[in-house]
Amino acid sequence: MVERQLRRRGISDERVLEAMARVPRELFVTRRLHSRAYRDGALPIGCEQTISQPWIVAAIAQALRLGGTERVLEIGTGSGYSTAVLSHLAASIVSIERIEALASEAERRLHDLGCDNVDVRLGDGTLGLAEQAPFDAIAVHAAAPRLPPALIDQLAVGARIVIPLVAGVAEQLTVIARTEADFELDSGAGLEQTAIAPCRFVRLLGEQGFPDPDR
Repeated sequence: MVERQLRRRGISDERVLEAMARVPRELFVTRRLHSRAYRDGALPIGCEQTISQPWIVAAIAQALRLGGTERVLEIGTGSGYSTAVLSHLAASIVSIERIEALASEAERRLHDLGCDNVDVRLGDGTLGLAEQAPFDAIAVHAAAPRLPPALIDQLAVGARIVIPLVAGVAEQLTVIARTEADFELDSGAGLEQTAIAPCRFVRLLGEQGFPDPDR
């Protein structure tokens, strides 16, 4: 996986490649999907959610430019796979999941793997976690109609957020750096935005995302 799917497709951060190699992806899917765990594609994890393809997980981690000392906010814990990868790259991770069953199962898996620098929370990820801000990096694992203002508010100056943004019928994995204390979402002042690649994610539901049909 590391050589064929990641390095050959532009993942060059050796720390990211090492983290991807260390985390056993098969533990984050059901037993019947173990034979497909390392294929370069998303897989279902229940609750109408998916585990992202390995390249996407690595691309998000690489774009965050983590050095090992950062406090990271993750939106969309899902299976906990991306959380486990990030746990090898940063000092601490706070991960927010809106679906209780997924949050509980991910927390169990992460505990079993010894990821003791991870805190899984149940809640609306579009609102972040203001009481623990600012964060040195934010990773979002669901496609948003626009950049949630709460997440930029909670991002440290000089830090980066990686998020899939919806533009028309397409989705683009995007990295946004906060360059100034004051920013303006409409004009982009105080922010630097760079597209990484086209992508496909589940929708980011919540107060500052897409409407939740169950609420």
